Amino acid sequence: MKSYLVPALIAVGLGLAGCSDKSDTASSETTTAGGELAAPDVAANPAGTIIKTISASPAHKALAAAIAQAGLTQMLSGAGPFTVFAPADDAFNQVAPVTRDGWMRPDQKDGLAALLKYHVVPGKLTAADLSAKIAEGGGEALLKTADGRDLTARISGNSILLISASGNKAIVTQPDVEQANGVIHVVDAVLIPAG
Repeated sequence: MKSYLVPALIAVGLGLAGCSDKSDTASSETTTAGGELAAPDVAANPAGTIIKTISASPAHKALAAAIAQAGLTQMLSGAGPFTVFAPADDAFNQVAPVTRDGWMRPDQKDGLAALLKYHVVPGKLTAADLSAKIAEGGGEALLKTADGRDLTARISGNSILLISASGNKAIVTQPDVEQANGVIHVVDAVLIPAG
């Protein structure tokens, strides 16, 4: 790893320290303050690409901006297929503002690209595929991300729980958003690889 990325990743880990205490039991249903089920964050688009869908999503403005800043637009427009764990804006809002702003600095482009590639798994893995891999692994599946690092998946209640190499956790809140070049699973936290 390049030496200038280490301080950035340490800052990221510190900025997300409060986001890592999700329990291993969670519900996949998202509700509004009134108790009714919330609208999905993104819509399936079997004829569109992952990047077009994320860019059009009102709940993924931070992710779309980060993808553009990191220079990953072309990758996520490509044939794939890809499985993308897409943090919603609420997930980015859990990160300390100084850390979020740091990610977007031009001199942090490589670090931001590595962070975002940690949310991408080559190949198309639906929720059923992920659940099958978890069952085959005796309750845990190790996924190899686009940046070559490991990401752990487990079942948590009725949801899929992702555990990063640094130990923070994210729940899949909206699975199986089908795209022409793969599938998007919306997650409730930004996953941080180990420094």
